Amino acid sequence: MDQLNVLVCDDDKAIVDALEIFLKQENYGVVKAYTGTQALQALSEHKIHLVLLDIMMPDLDGLSTTIKIREELNIPIILLSAKSEDTDKITGLNFGADDYVTKPFNPLELMARVKSQMRRYTTLGSIAHKSGVLKTGGLELDTDAKELLVDGEAVKLTATEYKIMLFLMKNMGRVFSIEQIYENVWNELPCSVDNTVSVHIRRIREKIEINPKEPKYLKVVWGIGYKIERY
Repeated sequence: MDQLNVLVCDDDKAIVDALEIFLKQENYGVVKAYTGTQALQALSEHKIHLVLLDIMMPDLDGLSTTIKIREELNIPIILLSAKSEDTDKITGLNFGADDYVTKPFNPLELMARVKSQMRRYTTLGSIAHKSGVLKTGGLELDTDAKELLVDGEAVKLTATEYKIMLFLMKNMGRVFSIEQIYENVWNELPCSVDNTVSVHIRRIREKIEINPKEPKYLKVVWGIGYKIERY
């Protein structure tokens, strides 16, 4: 397999240089950036497999950068922050990050988290994406054939149901509100869409879940929205 590359983005050059040393000791390639805008530029120019991203940065902060990255890529994102409050961690994870590390951090612990996310991505994310397949557990979405398989069995979806599944599976583990789902799938601003989205979600569950009332894959986060669980 080709070398795995990590994008390190922090406005503190000393931290970036230190992380570069530890990452290269683990045989990762390193691309450096010091602002969110530079990070997005680096992602467009290099093959990146994981992002280490500081939250508090000038120009474009880490949370805004995370949102931008998730519009195009499903690579692992580990946020770095001096803030340790649970609300900050939850916000970061809900914005699409995969992990959250509080500064000052133990470099060995951070490297362990990097390795863990890399293993998950290369076994489930990268390989599946290259073959045109998005996979979680027994759920497989073939984006080339536009076909959904549940435990190897094809499931017939309507065009709208397919678009919903494609959107959620491209962002596995991330929670989206009803309005966000509507806007991304229907490509128009949401307006009294609660029932529209909920009806489609219910129909999808009836097709993919063993017990739609206790779903394994398409889950509701009460008061927030829906997500596809990552396994």
